[in-house]
Amino acid sequence: EDLGVRHRLWVYSGRRGVHCWVCDDAVRKWSPALRAAAVEYLSLVKVGAQRARNPLPTPDPLKAGHEPAVPRWPRRPVAPGLDQEWHSQQDQGRDSSPVLGTAQYREPLQAEFPRKKDSVQRWELLRGRLERTRASGRGAALGPCYADWEVMLQFCFPRLDINVSKGLGHLLKSPFSVHPKTGRVSVPLDLQKLDQFDPFAVPTITSLCHELDTAGSDGEQEDVGET
Repeated sequence: EDLGVRHRLWVYSGRRGVHCWVCDDAVRKWSPALRAAAVEYLSLVKVGAQRARNPLPTPDPLKAGHEPAVPRWPRRPVAPGLDQEWHSQQDQGRDSSPVLGTAQYREPLQAEFPRKKDSVQRWELLRGRLERTRASGRGAALGPCYADWEVMLQFCFPRLDINVSKGLGHLLKSPFSVHPKTGRVSVPLDLQKLDQFDPFAVPTITSLCHELDTAGSDGEQEDVGET
């Protein structure tokens, strides 16, 4: 929307990602530099080997990315028993929260985390503490801390592949092609029914071959019957 893009086709990659095929005529003529600039503009969270993130000097980009993330939080990232469960008991032995910012905020929170029974309580502790700090103006010398927003972005904001997006000669898998490692077909996504999409239920090359073999056998039996 910010870039004026209108014609988009969203396609499941067949593994862990999603492709957005931008079909606007003007965008398809962009140079690699323009493409790289667009992806850089859309990239708020960049995670490397140490799970570090790009520093965000003002809350403006945080706010822009944080608002769409709020409706999906905290269903999966912090809910007990689900696969992500941010800052679970298993994470207590290591620093699983690199986005908590300066030691002024991080150390008191991590000292209290073990006394909370699950990720939901730890999240409420973090969110409440930082909201009160921002409202009271404490810590003004270091600037307000938006670590709760950054945690949401860390889990909910997409990570973009800049090389695929900027390279005019980059190899791309077409919609309906088969992923070479999973065997799943890259199927288009209906954004209105995205919560119903199950990546494990999409057709695979094995299931398609089985259907074709079954259809071929049925056809042969019909031909025999007619003869």
